Amino acid sequence: MGPEIVDETTQNIQVIKANLKAAQDRQKSITDKHATDRVYKVGDWLFLKVKLPLELSKVHDIFHVSMLRHYVSDPLHVIPPQPLEINPDLTYDEEPVTILDWKDKVLRNKTMCMVKVLWRNHSVEEAT
Repeated sequence: MGPEIVDETTQNIQVIKANLKAAQDRQKSITDKHATDRVYKVGDWLFLKVKLPLELSKVHDIFHVSMLRHYVSDPLHVIPPQPLEINPDLTYDEEPVTILDWKDKVLRNKTMCMVKVLWRNHSVEEAT
């Protein structure tokens, strides 16, 4: 009974390997149909499409070339820098610009008004 089990297991392994190879070949052919050759030169400007949340931003610094997009220069993309006054202890004063949103938060026995503030020198995503 032992040699029959070994033979059957070996045949099953060969079938599994063949199925995996067929699936890989099918996926490769689909990918190759949609692939484009990209040539970049030193000094080219590119956008990198990043999907990682901030908590995972330092996991690794490797990305696939498909995540790159060519950047076409446009003078309207240039944002003039705003002067930032740095204190002697290398900090700066936060200044509120506007209130983006507000809501009332009901606690057990009181209601708190919460506001979302846009700060100078910060983007909308960094509003608190």
